Amino acid sequence: MSLITRRGLLAGLACSGMAAPAANLFAVAPAPSTNRQTEFLDILRVPDSVTAFSGLNQSINLRRSTDRWENRDIRVTTTVHNASVDVRIAASDTELTHIRLRWTVPVSAGQVVLGDAWERSYGDLHWSSLVPERVMPWYFLTSHIDTIHGYGVKTGANALCFWQLDLAGVTLWLNLCNGGSGVALGERELLGASVVCRQGTPGELMMSGATAFCRMMCEAPRPTAPIYGSNDWYYAYGRNTAEQIVHDAELVSSLSPTQGTRPFTIIDAGWENKRNYPDMAALAAAIRERNVRPGLWIRPLRAQRDTPQHLRLPSTRFDTASEESGDIAYDPTIPEALTAVLAKVSEAKDWGYELVKHDFTTYDLLGQWGSAMKAEPTKQGWSFHDRSKTNAEIIRDLYNAIRRTAGDHTIVIGCNTIGHLSAGIFEAQRVGDDVSGNNWERTRRMGVNALAYRLPQHRRFFLLDADCVPITKATPWSLSGQWLDLLARSDTVLLVSPEPAAIGQEQREAVRRAFQLAAAIGNQAIPVDWLECTTPGHWEFHNSSSSIPFTKSFDWYQDSGAWPYDV
Repeated sequence: MSLITRRGLLAGLACSGMAAPAANLFAVAPAPSTNRQTEFLDILRVPDSVTAFSGLNQSINLRRSTDRWENRDIRVTTTVHNASVDVRIAASDTELTHIRLRWTVPVSAGQVVLGDAWERSYGDLHWSSLVPERVMPWYFLTSHIDTIHGYGVKTGANALCFWQLDLAGVTLWLNLCNGGSGVALGERELLGASVVCRQGTPGELMMSGATAFCRMMCEAPRPTAPIYGSNDWYYAYGRNTAEQIVHDAELVSSLSPTQGTRPFTIIDAGWENKRNYPDMAALAAAIRERNVRPGLWIRPLRAQRDTPQHLRLPSTRFDTASEESGDIAYDPTIPEALTAVLAKVSEAKDWGYELVKHDFTTYDLLGQWGSAMKAEPTKQGWSFHDRSKTNAEIIRDLYNAIRRTAGDHTIVIGCNTIGHLSAGIFEAQRVGDDVSGNNWERTRRMGVNALAYRLPQHRRFFLLDADCVPITKATPWSLSGQWLDLLARSDTVLLVSPEPAAIGQEQREAVRRAFQLAAAIGNQAIPVDWLECTTPGHWEFHNSSSSIPFTKSFDWYQDSGAWPYDV
């Protein structure tokens, strides 16, 4: 029997002698209440207040009439269905930036809360007590005693949405900005978001409840077979050659199962150096000759310095002028610029690459990494060429255009992309910031954290990619080998970065076992201690060949413990 309920976990720790710190951490006395049902928050109803903004310093109170909220030309409709609340916005003249919805409901202080991230996570996902000002993009989960509940918006929203939770109620913000300015909706009515909730069942597995809620938010994920193989980035960092890529493909082929889904060798950044990569089509063919599928990294929005100014996004989207460092990007709302963006996808496909990994799209569009966004995903005061669409619409339009260009037979992985907008469009998603082939601590923080806390999205939004396993001379194999084993047993994307000098017989056999596991279907991993630690070390594994799960512990720490400084 699994121990992975809140109550079961603490009981299991009590038996092992670990109960004191766990119990002290979570034994928070609930606020006095005569109605235990307040543990599930009733927000599938018309909200108690709605406020519009045409700039954060220009709030506009809306007057309610049944499910409508109006003032001047602004109209917000909150239509309640059996399992959702649709939020529709119209504003023919006012250029809106935000809509804020508030549900007044008593919230138990004994709950712990988990939020999501705007795009990739940055080692910062965690359960916590209530933090009223905490920004929780897209959805949040609550746990109390042994029940987990979910609250969020459906994937594919037309606004960038985040939640707040405090003792007096729930707040949902819809960011309607175009760039960092108000959107000009004109005469159209926008379905900003559809709110959905899931009331958990006492005693259900926490991961099962979280996964079921992700299934509610995304009605049609894009299915795909397992993805495993190699990616050169974390041993080469852009300093690679076509010959070394072929060597990677030979290594992957020699260690992969002879039957079933074939592995990939993905070429990361650096291939643009034509001296080292003179013929990309021939290289794709050479990889395929080794019975390995070729993949290619691209940065589709990046423009050259000689790109006409009228095709570019304004540099004012950055906090400081960043175009000097090469961050010049096309504005995809301009047809000519979008054609240039999609030409990079077509080029990779025409060369014969069966997987395209596109990167930097959120940063290039909005001028910020997810770790810096907080409540505002981009700097105020700029706009796209087409002022009529929200940032969320522009981003999703770009994703759909990439999908159409890639076609149905090319796998697309998004990196630095927004999972709630790419779900159902791309087969796979990088869900955490970069790990490292030079510093193990970064892999622990970014990789393990992203895998543990975004596992509910796996195969419910897309195939989860928690990033590679660097096998390098600079990273201790005793730790990298454990990361390899965990990823292999999780059913998620498994890509190794194999530095030739670091691949001995022990590493070869470990990768062979890992590829065998990764190629199989039906594995599942569950972080047992995700309530207690941001990089869980105790995991439970299930597979289709056995009805009995087994547990395994991982030691992610070097002798000196965790490094307290930035990595």
